[in-house]
Amino acid sequence: MNTDLSVNSILDATGLHCPEPLMMLHQHIYVLPVGCLLKVIATDPSTCRDIPKFCMFLDYELVEQQEQAGTYLYWIRKKPV
Repeated sequence: MNTDLSVNSILDATGLHCPEPLMMLHQHIYVLPVGCLLKVIATDPSTCRDIPKFCMFLDYELVEQQEQAGTYLYWIRKKPV
């Protein structure tokens, strides 16, 4: 993991199930300023599939992702349009 990641905002979707983490991510990143880094914490394994596709489809940068004992972590940067 890159320990130099300076997070601007954290979205904790722990305990939520599909589609809630993705819906919350969509709302949260929409209001985040361009260039900011969002850390997402989730426990739903479907986020391993959904969040990378979300980022690719909406052109957000998935900086890093990892799994730690059933917790899924994502660092997403909002890119300029």
